[in-house]
Amino acid sequence: MNRQLLGELISEAVAVFIIIAFGDSVAGMYALYSPSPYQQAYWGVCIAWGLGVTIAIYATGSVSGTHANPAVTIALAIFRKFSWSKVLPYWFAQVVGGIAGAVIVYVLYAPVIDHFNNEVSHLTRAAGGAAGVFFTHPGLAITPMHAFSDQIILTAFLIFGIFAITEQYNEMAPGANSGAFMIGLLVATIGASMGYLEAWAINPARDLGPRIFCYFAGWGDSAFPSPGNYWWIPVAAPLIGGVIGGGAYQYLIRPYLPAHVRAVSGESK
Repeated sequence: MNRQLLGELISEAVAVFIIIAFGDSVAGMYALYSPSPYQQAYWGVCIAWGLGVTIAIYATGSVSGTHANPAVTIALAIFRKFSWSKVLPYWFAQVVGGIAGAVIVYVLYAPVIDHFNNEVSHLTRAAGGAAGVFFTHPGLAITPMHAFSDQIILTAFLIFGIFAITEQYNEMAPGANSGAFMIGLLVATIGASMGYLEAWAINPARDLGPRIFCYFAGWGDSAFPSPGNYWWIPVAAPLIGGVIGGGAYQYLIRPYLPAHVRAVSGESK
């Protein structure tokens, strides 16, 4: 492995670590405390997740581009000429970052988790007590298969937005270094508008990494295979949604961008 690729993989792991460290921590504050500081201010949860993404991009974007999401990686490989040879290494690094992020959240919140399970929920970890701090599950009236379609749609919105924000020919895209903030705001907006459906995973590494950690930290079957054999849905559905969202932007919007039209016209001349 060359030095450049090693740096990119470390960068991807660190990016997901940052996102999970902040995101799962705010999930802990939302779920474990009574009264929760966020029960009547859910937008704060969304903003914390979004700013976690923003910080991750500012910290690591110059090294790897901060995919921080296997759905982003696969979409970039298909539509933006990202090297296919890097796809699996990036995915592996992203999941490792998710595991590491869950570890640090557990170090911070373990006493609160145990108190919540013993005194409030009266559930063991194996029964799913406090599992929502770390990984996702269907919300009110949502079946696993409905969640599958939801995650495809939500992730398609995410990747469509990321492609728009980062498109070199999009003259309406944010300038300078403000793209990171706009991507974070996009994540927050998806959470604020659609997050209650099944906690808006929209990122296989965001769900799978913490889920792997939790399996070995006492949550067992509630993590894998999880109720309703749900574990695979926030892994597979975002990958499909990423391809759909990326393709939608690439074929429905990009060909008609004036700057792109001018560039293509100049090349043909």
